Formats: sequence, structure tokens, C-alpha cells
Amino acid sequence: MEDHPEVDVVIKVADLSNATEVIQLYKSLKQYHIETWINNAGFGIHTLMKDENIERAQNMLHLNIEALTILSTLYVQDYANVEGTQLINISSAAGYNMAPTAVIYSATKFYVSSFTENLALELRENGAKMQAKVLAPAATESEFAKIANSDKDFDMDQAFDKYHTSEEMADFMLQLYDSDKIVGSVVSEDYSFELTDNKFPYLG
Repeated sequence: MEDHPEVDVVIKVADLSNATEVIQLYKSLKQYHIETWINNAGFGIHTLMKDENIERAQNMLHLNIEALTILSTLYVQDYANVEGTQLINISSAAGYNMAPTAVIYSATKFYVSSFTENLALELRENGAKMQAKVLAPAATESEFAKIANSDKDFDMDQAFDKYHTSEEMADFMLQLYDSDKIVGSVVSEDYSFELTDNKFPYLG
């Protein structure tokens, strides 16, 4: 904030695995004009299904799918016809590829990808002014892997030949934001970043 003293930051605290709190959070923001809504909250679990903790899995489903769907729906209902607005949902490379030891997590991200692509095309077809987009990172240097693997000493350099820094991922986000494309995704083979329209077939 020292670099941008003119920027006001408003912090709201909510349990996004609780649908009631999700709705209350959105209502508490009604006083603001929200030009861009980014659904970035989420977590993963890397384990075999036979070892899955069902309570943790339920929380992941509530956060990765339910909260994102509620917040996306409320935002679209308020801003679909407002010029310059964007909804950006964070998926994953695992939202377009099957991921070993991450069956449920991968499925939640397939949902995020297909939900957002479908919404983006529906908005286009109906002449909405809002754009919906999906960002699909691959391995990124953050706390995510430590939590997903339940390992506070998780070493990115040992686990991955390639990965992106959070700064690189922020730059990819800005590239997606400035484009007219629907999907910004990291290519698993070489970790390059590409902007495309929908990857899933559309029946419209």
C-alpha cells in the first residue's frame, strides 16, 4: 500500500465453505461498484481416494464449486449489462486434464472450467456487456501445494521441473483481462501461456 497510497483496501472476512456466509458477503458489497469479480478462493487435496477425508472433501466441494457458483450468479445478475465488467474464475490445468491423486479436486476444476466457458458463451449469445473468463494455472509457487499435500516442508523445486511464480501468474491474469478470449491456460508440456476461446464443445 505504500506504493499506491491512493488505493483503498476493504477487507471482509467470511467462511466461503458456508453458503449462508457466501451470500451475506456478497450482500455486504452492494454499496460498491464492482467492475471486476475474481473467484480465486479454493483449495486442493492430493491423496488416493481410499485415503480421502470425507469432511475435508465436503469443504472442498462447498468452496471450489458452491461458493464460486453462488458468487458468479449473483454478480452476473447485477452486472451482466454493465459495460466493462468482467467475471474471472480460477480453474487449473487439472480442470482440463485428469490429475492422479487429485480425483475430487480435478473434478471441481472441470466444473469451474465448463461452468465459466458455458456462461461466457451464453453472455455473448445474448449480447451481454459483461465478459466471463477462466484462468487455468499449472504448478505455481504458493502455499497451495503445501496444503494440498499436507506437508509444510513441501519443496516446489523437488516436486516440479517447471512452475510459475505468483508474479508470473499475475501477469497471465492481466493478459487474460486485456484480451477478448475466454480461456487463459498454462500449457502442461512446456508451461507456456495461451489465450483461446472455449475448449469444451458448445451445444448452442
